[in-house]
Amino acid sequence: MLGAIIGDIVGSRFEFNNHRSKTFDLFTRSCHVTDDSIMTLALARAIMNAGTQDDERLAAAAVAAMQEIGRKYPLCGFGMRFAQWVESAHPAPYNSYGNGAAMRVSPAAIAARTREDAIRLARAVTAITHNHPEGLKGAQATAIAIFMARSGAGKEDIRDHIHRHYYPLDFTIDEIRPTYTFNETCQKTVPQAIEAFLESDSFEDSIRTAISLGGDSDTLAAITGSIAEAFYGIPDDLAKTALTYLDTRLRTIYDEWGTFLAGNGFTPPRA
Repeated sequence: MLGAIIGDIVGSRFEFNNHRSKTFDLFTRSCHVTDDSIMTLALARAIMNAGTQDDERLAAAAVAAMQEIGRKYPLCGFGMRFAQWVESAHPAPYNSYGNGAAMRVSPAAIAARTREDAIRLARAVTAITHNHPEGLKGAQATAIAIFMARSGAGKEDIRDHIHRHYYPLDFTIDEIRPTYTFNETCQKTVPQAIEAFLESDSFEDSIRTAISLGGDSDTLAAITGSIAEAFYGIPDDLAKTALTYLDTRLRTIYDEWGTFLAGNGFTPPRA
């Protein structure tokens, strides 16, 4: 989950001012958490509250946590329809295939014990808003990539699985960078984010590669970072710096999540 938060923070200053190079300072005063981090932490809260055995209970907890926490950050960068959903007295899915489905899904992948769990949990926490087939696919592809990475799969196995079951990964970042434009859909963000991870050689390099593509930089890097954390782990200095960007409320959820995982015997990411 911290990988998604780091990608979001680093990418926040580039979302509307793309930087098509891997050379830049990771953390500056212009960086901040956005809806990507906030909703990721909200889903972690939902899993802590509801557990992972009952999909309906988890979905209800996700709605409650996302609305409760989201209402405290109305200016964090929500899209128009999602902002309306957060404030709605009767929240219902709205057939979205936006990339918000994938940026927030990492807690579901971390709490999964099997591939089937990863798919099921991703659907439960996604369909409450993003119930379009492409929205569900984006969340499930991201969750499977995270689960495979944290379970010891190699990059070629991850690439092959995503290519066969979700998206054709028939491009390189260098090939698409010159013409890639801002896009908030799963189908034009998730495969690119996964490819950025697959081409990387470290956690930090994965974030830099995702940012260098341009587009919806914070969300691209959040998705990439969530997979890269599971595969590489996160250097201590990057983790410590990123956590300073969380306010007390968000940091409390993050700390409670670590305690929850340890107490429930979930396998930690590889070091």
